[in-house]
Amino acid sequence: MSILFQLPLLAQVGVGVEAPKDADQLFNGKKRSLNKNWTYWEGPRIAAQLPIKWEIVPDPVDKGEAVSSNDPAGAGGKYGAADIVTKKKYTDFRLHVEFLIKNEGGNSGVYLQNRYEIQILDGDSTTHGMAAIINEKAAPYAVYNGIGKWNAYDIKFRAARFDENGKLNEKAMTTIYFNGVKIHENVSIQKVWGGPNSGLDGGRDGGEGITNRPGGIKLQAEGHEVLFRNIWIERLKLEKADTDF
Repeated sequence: MSILFQLPLLAQVGVGVEAPKDADQLFNGKKRSLNKNWTYWEGPRIAAQLPIKWEIVPDPVDKGEAVSSNDPAGAGGKYGAADIVTKKKYTDFRLHVEFLIKNEGGNSGVYLQNRYEIQILDGDSTTHGMAAIINEKAAPYAVYNGIGKWNAYDIKFRAARFDENGKLNEKAMTTIYFNGVKIHENVSIQKVWGGPNSGLDGGRDGGEGITNRPGGIKLQAEGHEVLFRNIWIERLKLEKADTDF
């Protein structure tokens, strides 16, 4: 078995992991938490209006509640129309997100700095599919727990670095565990994909014109019932180009 498929010895990862004491609890299942920490991303395709229309629903597996990404304004896969983004912005961080896909083909995404998408897509194992660093690096599909079950991304992210003149000299980097399994290790993210409707810096110079702006964590609405719960983030300061954990 590959090293990438071994469970970590020290990292606390996977479904149900609690937030460290110094982390920001971005969503705890409650409407108050949603409205306090999130807003609609006001990109060029925005069609939704506050308050956030993502519905709080009963957790279909465990006790408690979750939020559904099935915002009416995102019907038909119109990404960017009703995506939600954290009010706070981040540079380097450790992020935990749990999601459940209710139906076949369910589609959403987790955006790091509202730029780099980690895909959520049932039935797709390509570089555009489940747990992929979108359009760049596919993930092992067998790690996915399947429809109707909770899944977890644990992500350590180091933002792109720029010189004193604002020129990019180190690309963004990430290490990701999917359901407790390391699937991406110290992967450099090559560009921003999806155009201006996707996120920050989308469509700039063919997607490569990344700016030195911090960005929020974004969740995508594409007209599917993808549920989220237990989302937390821990700010980091990563001097070296190393995100392994």
